[in-house]
Amino acid sequence: MQFEHLIEINDPLNPLLVPLTSQQVWQGLVLRAREPEAFMLGLDRAEILSDTGNVLERELHFGAARIRDTVTLIPHAAVRYDTHATAEHAGGSLMMSIEMPDEAHLFVRFVYATTMAEADARGDTRYADIVRSAYHAADLDTIAKIREFAAAGRLG
Repeated sequence: MQFEHLIEINDPLNPLLVPLTSQQVWQGLVLRAREPEAFMLGLDRAEILSDTGNVLERELHFGAARIRDTVTLIPHAAVRYDTHATAEHAGGSLMMSIEMPDEAHLFVRFVYATTMAEADARGDTRYADIVRSAYHAADLDTIAKIREFAAAGRLG
């Protein structure tokens, strides 16, 4: 299953939306990679196994489940997560990219690639739809957390 969605960060026509800078969004995405416990519901703890500056090897602990991933930071542009396939997890990837088509608009694009089928053997897509919806909700939460950290002065 592959899918993507775009979340608007800045909308000059919405006065209720506090604008963020692309630097704040970048720092928030890096914070999500380095301190995932603050962003991921159900994550008990995360270990950074190696850190070469722009590439992190992590092990995430969700109860008894252990998931390993590689996070690649593409400075000021994107963060890519490649999850290793295991008996507990099918693996896949997520790319979060900052997009700024003009000075007034700012977006984050989330692109997922998983090994999950779009439909089951009967052609039922409901499970894939639920997964897409859950990922979208988690991504909205990520942006909300970034906004919280920015408002608290943690992102410059």
